[in-house]
Amino acid sequence: MERLVTVYGASGFLGRHVVRALARRGWRIRAAVRRPDLAGHLQPLGAVGQINPVQANLRYPASVLRAAEGAEVIINLVGVLHESGRQSFAAVHDFGAKQVALAARQVGARLVHVSAIGADAQSSSLYARTKAAGEAAALAAVAEAVILRPSIVFGPEDEFFNRFAAMARLSPVLPLIGGGGTRFQPVFVGDVATAVAKAVDGEARLGTIYELGGPDVLTFKQLMELMLREVDRTRLLLPVPAGIAALQARLLELLPSPLLTRDQVKLLGYDNVVSAAAQAEGRTLEGLGISPAALGAILPSYLWRYRKAGQFARTEAA
Repeated sequence: MERLVTVYGASGFLGRHVVRALARRGWRIRAAVRRPDLAGHLQPLGAVGQINPVQANLRYPASVLRAAEGAEVIINLVGVLHESGRQSFAAVHDFGAKQVALAARQVGARLVHVSAIGADAQSSSLYARTKAAGEAAALAAVAEAVILRPSIVFGPEDEFFNRFAAMARLSPVLPLIGGGGTRFQPVFVGDVATAVAKAVDGEARLGTIYELGGPDVLTFKQLMELMLREVDRTRLLLPVPAGIAALQARLLELLPSPLLTRDQVKLLGYDNVVSAAAQAEGRTLEGLGISPAALGAILPSYLWRYRKAGQFARTEAA
């Protein structure tokens, strides 16, 4: 465990899986997080002394540089799905990504930057534009950086299926923003973590943007139908025009944990799938030697908790 990797955003949903994958490969891990006191759940993922949480905030370059010192590889996993206070898209995805990349260049470390499918400087979505700006900053500072763009990431702690399954518990209706025809290619969090680990181990092409998607390409409506089958509930799937959804989002985005924002409505206007170019050029999970897990193989392992009381036990007994 002499080789050191610094992981910014190590305590998040994807972060804990990345830390586990790196620990299994023998790396010493510096977990750079805003609140090290809340990162205790990372310690059992490795051997004693293998994982060391440290304080770093992407809005403060000095803390970012301190966390990078001595590392052979730098990983940036930090991202936000909606803006909150000082955690704006510009601050996290653009400015923050630039600070991580500059720190990697200053200490002479390799860089692995996790972005998102849909990152586009010309997008109407601020989320997508700032993701693209972060990629540009990473490659400008470290030309050999590896960029990983996952589609919707699913797994036991995800914010997608868990959120809609929780809504299905209470609401007789689930909205289909823009009609529900937008296509997604959900990717298992464990597969994304493996891709990150492979990039750290030098198994990815340098200076390359990879697009990570699972084996299933489904519309938003189909994803909702799949989720409802897993939780064994019947709900009305109601198409909501994008214009009306944007008006509703004006109120919903004021909640402490927004159910929907106007920027997310814009994002739902774009397909979120691996491009034909990435497939042809091998810039995919398969190109990294990873066979992606299917939704149907993973969802039952955690969505069962949203079934009616006693329902899961009866299903198991049968």
